[in-house]
Amino acid sequence: MRSGRRTFPVHRHAIPQILVDATLVAVAYLLAFELRFDSGTPIRYQHLFHATLPWVVGGTLVVLAATGVYRRETRFTGRRDYEALARGVVVATVLTMGAVVLIHPVEITSANGTRAAVGMPAGVMVLFLLLALVALVASRVAVHLFFERKVRGFRSGRGYQDVLIIGGGDGGRLVVREMARNPDLRMRPIGFVDDDPRKRGQKDEYGLRVLGGTDELARILDETEPDEVVIAIPSAPGDLRAKVVSSCRERAIPVRTLPTVFELLQRGDGLVRQVREVRVEDVLGREPIRMELERVGAYLAGKTVMVTGAGGSVGSELCRQIARVAPTALILVDHAEDNLFEILRELEGERHVQGAVPVLADCREEERMREVMAEHRPSIVFHAAAYKHVGMMERNPIEAVRNNALATRLVAKICGEMGVSTFVLVSTDKAVNPATVMGASKALAEWAVEAAAHKYPQTSFASVRFGNVLGSSGSVVPIFRRQIAAGGPVTVTDPRMTRFFMTIPEAVQLVIRAGSLDDRSGAVYVLDMGEPVKIIDLAEAMIRLSGLEPGKDIALEVVGRRPGEKLHEELFNAEERPIPTAAEKILRADRPPLEPGWVESTFEEINLLALEGDAAALASRVSDLAAAAARSNA
Repeated sequence: MRSGRRTFPVHRHAIPQILVDATLVAVAYLLAFELRFDSGTPIRYQHLFHATLPWVVGGTLVVLAATGVYRRETRFTGRRDYEALARGVVVATVLTMGAVVLIHPVEITSANGTRAAVGMPAGVMVLFLLLALVALVASRVAVHLFFERKVRGFRSGRGYQDVLIIGGGDGGRLVVREMARNPDLRMRPIGFVDDDPRKRGQKDEYGLRVLGGTDELARILDETEPDEVVIAIPSAPGDLRAKVVSSCRERAIPVRTLPTVFELLQRGDGLVRQVREVRVEDVLGREPIRMELERVGAYLAGKTVMVTGAGGSVGSELCRQIARVAPTALILVDHAEDNLFEILRELEGERHVQGAVPVLADCREEERMREVMAEHRPSIVFHAAAYKHVGMMERNPIEAVRNNALATRLVAKICGEMGVSTFVLVSTDKAVNPATVMGASKALAEWAVEAAAHKYPQTSFASVRFGNVLGSSGSVVPIFRRQIAAGGPVTVTDPRMTRFFMTIPEAVQLVIRAGSLDDRSGAVYVLDMGEPVKIIDLAEAMIRLSGLEPGKDIALEVVGRRPGEKLHEELFNAEERPIPTAAEKILRADRPPLEPGWVESTFEEINLLALEGDAAALASRVSDLAAAAARSNA
């Protein structure tokens, strides 16, 4: 039940329905007597009927009001209202029988002069309950169908979301038409809210009308109980948006808004350079993989879940999706204050998430991480904190190793010692046969997780390896988009280069699903990502989707590969064999286990080089170790 509902039990438009209900209850009570006594109602029961009719009618209406039947207009009656109606009729019937037994409204005198109370026949009350319930429900269904008939082109039922639209102008009508054209959205508009008095009572082409102004928003939300609110006024001032969000937050109703024209149109040199923003699905070359989050993430419900790197591209999406399955607490760990602030503001301010706890902490600091773990005691930890930009890490190898490898080993160790049930590392395909410091540091992180699985068998450790994430900071899509908006050129390192791509939601679904597989070996999981995509094909597709022609409107420029950059990324090492798992589209990299002692001695050596600050020696040693990993498996 949403909070913030008003407590007065009778809506101001409910008077006609109350009068109709009074008539229907009286008729149902009369018919109950008539049907019970086929040959005519005996005189004593006729007296009982007349004596109790005011009680039955008045008492039933009072009980219905108390159960909330009259809290909103009849045309908005929903499942909860029908349930309240059934409860009210049952309670009213029981109270009527009890009142007759206690008060004895009618007595008769027998032939010997003794007086006896006339009891209420059980058959009459059973018939009254059934007749009243059918009549009251039928009247509401008739009203609902009458208004349903007027709202043309929309379906309703299980799985459909009732949407209230703020703004009855062009933006609002555009939203309604989109819902009508795309039934797969499973959205059903229920009306508009608009401050223009000229629009009051007017109906659009689908029969929808303006229900009131924004000053009446609280009342409208209480009456209609929408599943979602859409602000369809792109130029809406901040105070209006704040009013809508505040009213909806009190009632736990999600809010979305149309983008402004400035957000829709990217202008360059006075001309529209990109009318339609490229969606990541457009450039995948395959259908995005979608999982039923409520099912695959059910193991997170009611648990305390921690996400490190919570402000990053993958970490923030992890937080959004985990919040949907209602964990007891969601611990957001990040060492960047602004990133942490943004994801917390989004979760609490826009998504109305309860239980999000921001923690400023650096995963490289053992004492601080122990404090955080001891205070919050998470059951499940998703470790997404990492440096990922290849070129930047080549220039800063010590920080790459400290943050990606040593910090992972430290967090995994603390999780194992504190009895965390599940630890999942977010890894990358660059850890496969690594050619850069960044890739090698992530390969080391995978080894640390596998070694922790041997040392702490009570914790389920896993790594999740995936390819390039479309739309994340530093990925090619936003880079290409900016280059196209600027008029080009679009730069490609090598026309032969290919990459595996996935969307951020896909990556996060894989991470969440992997956490439920409960493999105690420190397994590495990989998404079956289909065929790799040529980077030059991706660039050309994005240019065309922007309404321009490659080589004519936007130039393509080949700039050459950067040091360590591969032509083709891989998802599995040579010694790894992909095997299916219980999860569709998720494979496990089956490989000979690493020798735990070798992993420990390797990390001690790496840690010493990092402490000494010898960047060149560290980069060289890390790369050598990654190349020697296969030999150590033997």
